[in-house]
Amino acid sequence: MPNIVIVGAQWGDEGKGKIVDIYTEYADDVIRFQGGNNAGHTLVVGEEKTILHLIPSGILHPGKRCVIGNGVVLDPRVFIKEIDGLKAKGYLHDDSQLVIDGNVHIIMPWHTAIDLAREEARGDRKIGTTGRGIGPAYEDKVGRRGIRLNDLVRPDVFARKVDEVLPEKNFLLEKFFGKAPLDRQAIIDEYGKYAEILGRYQGCASTLLDREIRAGRNLLFEGAQGALLDIDHGTYPFVTSSSTVAGGACIGTGIGPRHIDQVIGISKAYVTRVGSGPFPTELEDETGDALRKAGQEFGSTTGRPRRCGWFDAVALREAVRTSGLTGLAITKLDVLNAMETIKICTGYSWQGELLEDFPRDFEILRECKPVYEQMDGWCSDISSARSLDELPAAARAYLDRLAEVTGCPLVLVSVGPRRDQTIQISNPFA
Repeated sequence: MPNIVIVGAQWGDEGKGKIVDIYTEYADDVIRFQGGNNAGHTLVVGEEKTILHLIPSGILHPGKRCVIGNGVVLDPRVFIKEIDGLKAKGYLHDDSQLVIDGNVHIIMPWHTAIDLAREEARGDRKIGTTGRGIGPAYEDKVGRRGIRLNDLVRPDVFARKVDEVLPEKNFLLEKFFGKAPLDRQAIIDEYGKYAEILGRYQGCASTLLDREIRAGRNLLFEGAQGALLDIDHGTYPFVTSSSTVAGGACIGTGIGPRHIDQVIGISKAYVTRVGSGPFPTELEDETGDALRKAGQEFGSTTGRPRRCGWFDAVALREAVRTSGLTGLAITKLDVLNAMETIKICTGYSWQGELLEDFPRDFEILRECKPVYEQMDGWCSDISSARSLDELPAAARAYLDRLAEVTGCPLVLVSVGPRRDQTIQISNPFA
């Protein structure tokens, strides 16, 4: 049976939550494989909106198992708040529906404190981090001083690890950043309570998913952020701290790449970006403001206004290559309803040279100017369309051109925030 990876094909915020929610109907297990609560997936079921930061979007479907893989960094406070919120809305009746891999790294108070202190110290050179402690948690993971769920649920091991790490963190906070130190006993007491709750969901993603694959079950892997924020393949240093490309699904869950059948990239019909970093097609004018207003482009995690711009085929082709996309889902096509003309960036101009490939050198990328082609808008409401034939000719022409310039076939088009406001062209699970 097919196993599908969903990744963002831009700088995150592409509407992955809705697409994962739709594909969950065909999946048996939904697995989050990287990132932390710096991600926010917004789901609209009927008139009810649910925002998830850690728990896979498939949790709104009864009978579907959701797994948080080892590649995630988890803030217990945020996780428990999500659990309480879901249960209050009538979801997650059965705790066995949710599994957290025991090797998940735990975001500790010093991670958020250092994250915020660093960003404050950068002044005008801010990276744009959400301040949730994600980066520092991944630093400790790579530095082999992180605390995992397997450690947290063992009080003696957890206390020992806190004692090993906290003096160094407090030295950094006090002596370098001039911040107050953290209290050792307060951390032990607080996180001891979290351990009791998280322990209910503890498991091993790798062995669980291997059994599911052998049983012929359908797996849906859910990524956070977007391909252009990948720690290795994104616009470094303005990136997140994990592997957001499709290969991260294997690393972050413990399954081999031969088990991945298709990779679906999610892309808006235009582009947005939160935080700092190069953005060749950014519109710092009335058109950008109109896109932001029509698309309600404010971060679901931070509330920050998103930077908006025209569709960038050069950047999208980078995501097609680095994640091996087999299909593309276009979201928020309806946001362009009022546009009389629409532009697509098909190349970059740099020092008189036409670039068709995405520059890996940040210094080159920030000097690139977009080369546009212009298309007619459709100036009509498309939110009721449920097939390509029901779209205006100009909207169909725009979609055809997106597939052509990205070199990736379209599998789905979203024309509104609700589940039913979707055109499924082909189903990767079929």
